[in-house]
Amino acid sequence: MDDITVRLREKARSNPKKIVFPEANDERIVAAVDYINKQSIAEGMILSQDNLDPQRQEEFANLFFERKQPRGVTFEEARELMENPLYYGAMMIRYGYADGFVAGAKYTTSSVIRAALNCLEVDKKAGIVSSCFIMSIPNCVYGEQGVFIYADCGVIPYPTSEQLANIAISSAQFASEVLEITPRVALLSFSTKGSAEGRWVDKIKDAVAMANSKDSGFLIDGELQGDSALVPEVASRKLKESQVAGRANVLIFPNLDAGNICYKLTQRLANARAVGPIVLGTIQPCSDLSRGCNIDDIIDCTAVTVIRSQKRQAKNTEQQKAA
Repeated sequence: MDDITVRLREKARSNPKKIVFPEANDERIVAAVDYINKQSIAEGMILSQDNLDPQRQEEFANLFFERKQPRGVTFEEARELMENPLYYGAMMIRYGYADGFVAGAKYTTSSVIRAALNCLEVDKKAGIVSSCFIMSIPNCVYGEQGVFIYADCGVIPYPTSEQLANIAISSAQFASEVLEITPRVALLSFSTKGSAEGRWVDKIKDAVAMANSKDSGFLIDGELQGDSALVPEVASRKLKESQVAGRANVLIFPNLDAGNICYKLTQRLANARAVGPIVLGTIQPCSDLSRGCNIDDIIDCTAVTVIRSQKRQAKNTEQQKAA
């Protein structure tokens, strides 16, 4: 295990949370949850159609129907959805019966995101549901000693400037809260500060301006080419002054093609650990999984979901005290 994996698991062990896994028919999930429970990383609960509580199914169907009836959902449709462990699990999180869910070993990303959007609360401050990966690259001097956040690599195919701005802020918030690092966010492009022109470059420029207009308190810059974002010597030659260029540890890709391709290339060619995709923008925490995931991937995604639940609980406690 690398340093970041060790740290994530230790943080989770400090205050384990109840995490549900709605994929009982996957042997990787079964093995991972066994380890998670034995190591007290979380209180893992595997859901299958055979162990769903009928009374709770009825409760969840009514709650789902009340919220979705204006959009044309019938009670029969709501009841049928609660036969699905993925939706049942998401409703457990929404209504406080568990603290987070991890899925995607069998379910597609679109199925996991759809359940999150339909069942969990979307954070109005985030403005959008997206995703990120924690990337840990061995023997790497760039980023945060080889640790990066890559976003969005799993949800939004062609984000608008406003969506990119929100992805940048959500990713920075995640890096700050979960990794406890100072995020330096680079919005990537084939251009560095006007070295090329065109609508794709303009979109990135607009996204940077929008992100910085929100006064998030995070260091966000762009448009930057990959080497300008990562390498101090290149950054010093290509632009005059930036608190991000040459030191970026949060990389925002212009579209899903770029993000997904880059994370997989980094993972395979640089022998990097890729933890995620982690769903951003929902109030209740959840993580997607790559269908090519291994047992360690599941364990580490679970640790991240536990840490996010810890942070949410701490924030809620602070708010209650303030009130």
